[in-house]
Amino acid sequence: MKETPKPNVILMAEDDADDRLLAQDALNECKLDVELRFVENGEDLLDYLLRRGKYTQANNSPKPGLILLDLNMPRKDGREALREIKASPELRRIPVVVLTTSRADTDIERIYELGANSFISKPVLFEGLVGLMQLLGKYWFDTVALPATRG
Repeated sequence: MKETPKPNVILMAEDDADDRLLAQDALNECKLDVELRFVENGEDLLDYLLRRGKYTQANNSPKPGLILLDLNMPRKDGREALREIKASPELRRIPVVVLTTSRADTDIERIYELGANSFISKPVLFEGLVGLMQLLGKYWFDTVALPATRG
């Protein structure tokens, strides 16, 4: 029986360019066989996932095995994007980890109500971010079984 390829793409929705650069550097330090792709807001996230607009070509938008989602973004915030992702039969199986500066109990409760898989406050130090990326990569891509990518 032919094995279906496992997803090896992390899609990060993050509006801060410095945070995107730090996340890429942290993932590079981990030396994981995972590709990190970025979108800058919730609208772009949904366009990417649904292959709309500039993401219509499959090679420009491979299906992610994990979404890292910031809550506070322009155009469509993380809460709105999460609500739409988890309401979509096509997208709801993609794990979503909220990675944000928020530590508010109301945010934590709300994102779990909306169907997020995890809530993580962004580490302050780069070393903490490296450790977090290592942990996320190992857990989501080496430990758990994810649905095979389609299209």
